[in-house]
Formats: sequence, C-alpha cells, structure tokens
Amino acid sequence: MSARHVAIITDGNGRWAQARGLSVAEGHRAGADTVKARLRDAVDLGVRELTVYSFSTENWSRSPEEVAALMGMFSERILGETPELHEEGVRMRFVGRREGVRPELVEQMTWAEEHTAANEQITLFVAFNYGGRAEIVDAAARYEGGGEEAFARLLYAPEMHDPDIIIRTSGERRLSNYLLWQSAYSELVFRDELWPDFGREAFEQSLAEFEARRRRFGGR
Repeated sequence: MSARHVAIITDGNGRWAQARGLSVAEGHRAGADTVKARLRDAVDLGVRELTVYSFSTENWSRSPEEVAALMGMFSERILGETPELHEEGVRMRFVGRREGVRPELVEQMTWAEEHTAANEQITLFVAFNYGGRAEIVDAAARYEGGGEEAFARLLYAPEMHDPDIIIRTSGERRLSNYLLWQSAYSELVFRDELWPDFGREAFEQSLAEFEARRRRFGGR
C-alpha cells in the first residue's frame, strides 16, 4: 500500500533558526530548500501529489517584518524556481484564499499554475493563505445541495485526492486547521525533527510507517 498523496505540515523553521542564532527569514529559506529536496524525493518514491503548508490564514498575526519577509521569499521562489520545476514535470497548484494577497503575488501564482498546467510527473499543492475552516466556509457559501461529491467540487482544488498520510514535523501533534475536509481518513505521522532537518531518511521512515498500517475506512 503506497501513498499517492502525501501532505506535510512543515513546522519548525523559526525554532530551527533560533537554535542556530539565525533570523527567522533564514529559517524559512532553509525550510523552502527542504520542500524542494523532499519534492524530488517524493517523485523518486512514487508519490503523485505532495501538499505543503506554506502560509496559513492565522499566520497574518505574526510580526509585519516576518510576514513581509515571507511574502518576498515566496515571490522570489515562484519566479526563480517555476521554470526549473516545469522542466522536471512538476505541476504547481496554490490552494487558499487569494483575497488579501497583493495583486503582483497573485499574478505570479497564476502564472506558475498556467505555465506548469500540463505537467504530469507530480502535482505540488502549496497551501498559501490557507485555512481548512475557511475552505469549508467558502465552499459552503456556493453549495446548493447534491451531497458530498458536489460539495467537494467546490473546494479550492477539486482535483486533489484525499491525503493518504499527513506528516507533521517539530514534535507538535495537531492538524492546525490543515485540510480538514480532505483528512477525514488520512493516516497521521508525527516527527520530532524541525522541518529544515527533515531529510530523505525521515521521509522514507514516515512512508514506511504508513505502509505498515491497515486502513479500514470505517470497516473491519
């Protein structure tokens, strides 16, 4: 039983930086490098969809300096890395609210999605300005009945399969408003590594833990 869709709560960038006497911004840069490395590992390991928690609806409450640094880095990474990811067959999708995000960044996200739309090696879903409750509320506002499947088509990325496994790093053991609809039957794996320290071996161990479990989906 291999995992088609792996979702990760990439937690611990700030603590990683603090432990090394670095700025929080440097921690986020290290975290972004780790996303890229684990994305390539995911391809090697046969994963077809990878979702990473990049910026939550609650993260706006952080200091203006940290938010500004995150937005700048996000823009820089999209512009700098999309062509490279495109060459590697990565399809990019951003899930979350676009309202409140500066227009230039929304344009860059749209460009990256359109530029990589035909790629089929792996889909990288980036949860940006994302909250699980917000996603459900936004879908509910447009829902006119028809059951679960009709409702699911109103989510931010209707084509996203439910995650087989959700991995959270940094020792915390909660979902933090992440993919609440999609994670109804996801296996949960919690790791103690801070996200920038989450290497390939930790990734493989997480997938092995998932594969050792027997999923019953409510049956026996």
